[in-house]
Amino acid sequence: MGAIKDKIVGKAKQVEGRLTGDKVREAQGSARKAKGDVEGKLDKAKYRGRAKLESMKLRGRAKIDEMKARRAVKKATR
Repeated sequence: MGAIKDKIVGKAKQVEGRLTGDKVREAQGSARKAKGDVEGKLDKAKYRGRAKLESMKLRGRAKIDEMKARRAVKKATR
């Protein structure tokens, strides 16, 4: 949630700087907004990475279960 807050606060500072003619305040706003953008992209990448890992775990477990079932069938047919 910090990413969204940083974007909003950054945009507000940026606009405030433009309205008052304060270049420093405008630059602070741009930096804070950029920080929010980066944090948001990082959070999204983390989420996707975790989802991919979970998907791989599930596929791995399914593969193991399949192999166990094949072994059980082979033993039963001997």
